[in-house]
Amino acid sequence: MIEVADRLHTVEEYYFSKKLREVNLLIASGKPIINLGIGSPDLQPPQKVVEALTKGLLNPGAHKYQSYQGLPELREAIAAFYRLHFTVNLSPNTEVLPLMGSKEGIMHISMAYLNEGDEVLIPNPGYPTYQSVTKLVGAKPVFYELDEVNNWLPNLKALENSDLSKVKLMWVNYPHMPTGAQPTEQLFEDLVAFAQRQNILIINDNPYSFILNDSPKSILSVDGAKEVCLELNSLSKTFNMAGWRVGMVVGDNAHINNVLKVKSNMDSGMFYGIQKGAIEALRCSEMWYSTLNSVYQQRRHLVWQLADALNCTYDKNATGLFVWAKLPAYVKSEEFIDLILKENHLFITPGTIFGSQGEGYIRFSLCASNDVLEEAITRVN
Repeated sequence: MIEVADRLHTVEEYYFSKKLREVNLLIASGKPIINLGIGSPDLQPPQKVVEALTKGLLNPGAHKYQSYQGLPELREAIAAFYRLHFTVNLSPNTEVLPLMGSKEGIMHISMAYLNEGDEVLIPNPGYPTYQSVTKLVGAKPVFYELDEVNNWLPNLKALENSDLSKVKLMWVNYPHMPTGAQPTEQLFEDLVAFAQRQNILIINDNPYSFILNDSPKSILSVDGAKEVCLELNSLSKTFNMAGWRVGMVVGDNAHINNVLKVKSNMDSGMFYGIQKGAIEALRCSEMWYSTLNSVYQQRRHLVWQLADALNCTYDKNATGLFVWAKLPAYVKSEEFIDLILKENHLFITPGTIFGSQGEGYIRFSLCASNDVLEEAITRVN
């Protein structure tokens, strides 16, 4: 047998990749599984976005290799989007880089900046990919704990009392996934000041700003942020385009160029038609966001009822595509979701996949219709 690379021993297969095989086997055996685990939007993208994609297929150059930096019109649309919604001015030529989903940006940024042995500050609980990518490039994850008492915000004073000499990157993610915690203006200001003092590059992963949230924020709105921060964003959740794989990284020209050095060696540009659809999505009016959130508001009320039926508690001020719920005392997350899967045929995400601080919590996705959610409530009552 050919031996695999050592780096492969540092990570496991992504939880959802494994668990969904189990769920799909249950479905194949005739079990009526309701999947409330994955944040994959079930709603349709805006009609004009689909039309732009379809029209793009007919362009004579559509099937050629595209620019590594994306169409100029796409970069301009991203810059206009940031100016309108975040009051952040970006140069479309030098401070915007479209990505094939923001997830690839996590790898590209890590490859651009991390050497073996460098340390990375990673939220606990947080998106598992931050940890796995850090390990894959040979760097060391250093977890900073978030908790409900502090509204899932980092304790920067405690961090500065630790040894940060080997830390090069810090991942933050607000609005936070999985908890739905919102950032304060002060948090972003404090993070920028922290990064400047410690010479750390902070990346805010920001795909949930427009889901059940009236006050979208970007870390780049803070003075001086561009020098020490990057921001990832995505069209997946906001415009129901998860399968299209469209995202972006924005920030200072020097940082963007470093990421481009990696990206340009990893792919050959985004498909033309998808870029044309993305341009239309970024130009959507406020009516789109209002209509989308009206649907999610109804669904969230039903998920709250489901959480009540399971004797869970939750924060009604949280935002995003999920409901983060606290289990009754002494109940273990993975044991609970396995029991619910077996007895009620509901798949819910255990909080532990997001880190040790997720023990005692579960996460519900809002990516299911009202009828499905009502059926889920019926099953547990």
